[in-house]
Amino acid sequence: MKVSYYPGCTLKTKAKNLEDAAVASMAALGVDFEELTRWNCCGAVHSLADDDLIHQVAPVRDLVRAMEQGSDKVVTLCSMCYNTLARANLLMRQDEVKRKTINDFMNEEKDYHGEVEVLHFLNFLRDQVGWDTVRNAVKVPLNGLKVAMYYGCTLMRPRNVAIEPIGDTRIMGEFLEAIGAAPVDFPEATTCCGSYQILANPEAAHDVSGRILESAIRAGAEAMVLSCPLCEFNLSKKQPEVLKKNKISREVPVYYFTQLLAMALGLGQEACRFDLNSECSVELLKNKNFPV
Repeated sequence: MKVSYYPGCTLKTKAKNLEDAAVASMAALGVDFEELTRWNCCGAVHSLADDDLIHQVAPVRDLVRAMEQGSDKVVTLCSMCYNTLARANLLMRQDEVKRKTINDFMNEEKDYHGEVEVLHFLNFLRDQVGWDTVRNAVKVPLNGLKVAMYYGCTLMRPRNVAIEPIGDTRIMGEFLEAIGAAPVDFPEATTCCGSYQILANPEAAHDVSGRILESAIRAGAEAMVLSCPLCEFNLSKKQPEVLKKNKISREVPVYYFTQLLAMALGLGQEACRFDLNSECSVELLKNKNFPV
């Protein structure tokens, strides 16, 4: 099986552990991720201004790249990239006037009318690969690992691009069960991590991050899994500051969901890239006697 794949900027720099694990896992499952040629930054966030069409050009150009590649689907890993591409795609499908304006502006590109379907990797795993295929390929079941399922904002909002209805955590739960882990639902699973407030108002971001992490701890989770590099930055990279300010009672190991998939499939460190995770994340896996 071959599918077009949009990586986005951060996966080539700070979040290589999200991408490397996914690409290796797909190869192990018989899927060829065909990276888009000449892709550009998606713009990172969907503009909230109704008449701000220039910010739709970047994601639409990426969708044109997928169309040029002969694909009717494009898969993304990063939650924010998924949200931005999916919302731009809906605009091009549903708003004839804005579609014409954007296509006229991109006069050197082929006209785009929403021919490509944007999929998040979790949806692709469930609907195209199948949980049974994943389950049957597992070599290192993650038995005994209690994992909080963190969705954040952009996988669940707005409703017309959500990977499942807000408040429904079946897809990530089914994923974790397929690789042998124990999914842990918790009240703050869809609460914003603080997003870019970590730059403008770090104290506010630390407050909300602390609330999310402590909610996972109280629910009995040993670790947390997510799919957004910005969420990983706030909840993992900045976690020492949150802990130092006594906003959480203990460290919480944080992983990208693709890393747990790669480990369960028996892939090595070159694929899993736990060297880019926090020390407590590696220690938990060692204590559970998982290969890291």
